[in-house]
Amino acid sequence: MYLRPAAAAAAALLGATALVAPAAPSAARARESLCQHCPVVFAHRGASAYAPENTLAAIDLADRMGFEWVENDVQRTKDGRLVVMHDDNLVRTTNAEEVFPGRAPWKVKDFTAAEIARLDAGSWFDQKFAGARVPTLEQYVNRLSHNEQRLLLEIKKPELYPGIEQDTLRVLDEAGWLDAVHVNERLVIQSFGVESLRSVHQQRPEVTTGFLGTPPVADLAAYAAFTDRINPSHTTITSGYVAAIHALNGAHGRPLEVNTWTVDDAAGAVRARDLGVDGIITNNPDVVGEAVCEG
Repeated sequence: MYLRPAAAAAAALLGATALVAPAAPSAARARESLCQHCPVVFAHRGASAYAPENTLAAIDLADRMGFEWVENDVQRTKDGRLVVMHDDNLVRTTNAEEVFPGRAPWKVKDFTAAEIARLDAGSWFDQKFAGARVPTLEQYVNRLSHNEQRLLLEIKKPELYPGIEQDTLRVLDEAGWLDAVHVNERLVIQSFGVESLRSVHQQRPEVTTGFLGTPPVADLAAYAAFTDRINPSHTTITSGYVAAIHALNGAHGRPLEVNTWTVDDAAGAVRARDLGVDGIITNNPDVVGEAVCEG
């Protein structure tokens, strides 16, 4: 849901305390859409244009800005813990090279959760975020629960982590995220991996799933057997393609939805909205949210 924010004001709210203390749930956040025809806005890796991606600071900022839905990425450590990280290595968004100089190529799967917890995941973005950590999936969903936010969870590179689907579902279940309320209203699991999504659907068929990609129209019916959403890049879609998706019912008997990515400017957001998409995934949720409800 979108409540029109002022980006500058939101940024002013940031400080060191945002890194160590949870944000109070936004009392002003709209619980009903301000515009019934607006696509849902998903804060990509949190409000990642303004805070380091996939950190608690980024989801807290999305909450302050009025956005309920956040997107994240999940990968698995050497000792089997799930952490929230986009890349399959630690170099771009942490100081792993400095802390562990002899551990190239610094793959997530080669480090324990305790080792990853030592890393600074904020300084690369801005020194005011120094000390931000790579959250475990447990920490991440607990913060979302505190903020009363919703989650679009991507199982990242499942081919690197056999069985990660079962691990993900176990963590979500233990955190209380597979009850009826979460499954019906607050959780979607997506992946580029067809077999990964099939596995999620087979293990927990009640969970809403989304396929990341742009399958040919002729193949959409096959995807509809195990998924509820087709989530393509915004550069690949047309109004006809969106209509073809909407014409099919997904795994739960509802029309397939379309969430497109990654749209970061107002013109692109208005174009995606006018093509008929149901949701837009963006690093700039404030810009996109304002554009699609007013543009």
